[in-house]
Amino acid sequence: MHTDMPGHQTGDITGRVADPRDRFAFGDNWLDFVELVDERRVAQAEASLTGALGLTDLRRRTFLDIGCGSGLFSLAASRLGARVHSFDYDPSSVAACARLRDTFAPGADWTVEQGSILDGDYTRGLGVFDIVYSWGVLHHTGAMWQAIEAASALAAPGGSLFISIYNDQGPASRLWWRVKRRYVHSGPLTRRALVAAGSVYFGARGTTAAVVKVMSGDTPGRARPRGMSARHDLVDWIGGFPFEVASPEAVFSFLYERGFTLRHLKTCRGALGCNEYVLTAPRG
Repeated sequence: MHTDMPGHQTGDITGRVADPRDRFAFGDNWLDFVELVDERRVAQAEASLTGALGLTDLRRRTFLDIGCGSGLFSLAASRLGARVHSFDYDPSSVAACARLRDTFAPGADWTVEQGSILDGDYTRGLGVFDIVYSWGVLHHTGAMWQAIEAASALAAPGGSLFISIYNDQGPASRLWWRVKRRYVHSGPLTRRALVAAGSVYFGARGTTAAVVKVMSGDTPGRARPRGMSARHDLVDWIGGFPFEVASPEAVFSFLYERGFTLRHLKTCRGALGCNEYVLTAPRG
């Protein structure tokens, strides 16, 4: 099997975490988000999974959620009939996922634990899964290509690998790398200012009132596509570091060389955001 990793696609964006401050508190954001989860959001998450995977249910299938975050998609997979294993590097994310499981799916065949996709000893003990899912996670590990490699090894022969990776926008991505690193190295006032500036940049109504709502945490928790929250997604975007990116061609080539075939692709059409891939693992 080919093992060389491609070079990083945007020059100085390596995402390596040498300083413990160089990591966004993803779990704190997810612990706050789980308070918003309701049946409508769960249904949206279910629709996102079944639509991309091309399946109507997940019964008799195993589902691995790498970097489970809030646990919303683990919950969706469980509701669709899968046997679920969720893990996250961040203890607060593990707590958020466990809270969602205990609230919405008590007694489900669903394991939640702390672990890292970059820990070879841990991942070797997991086995393989019918569906390996990691949406918007692997580019935050500090070693994206190593993480993609490790995730792909967990897909059973003929199984599905469902990932999303930030789109490579060249110089714009390098600028966002600096914004995100500034966020994680700053105090509360600067962080709030960066989020407020982000709300204006992304057109959050473009009014002073909208900025005040974001800064106060009072932005309406309306559900976005996939059942997510506009406010929590904004904080995640502004602060999400480590941060790496890749073009669709780079991701596809990397996994094609490892025997994977592309089954589903949803791009952000060259804009800011994630490109979504579902690939079928080689059968042997």
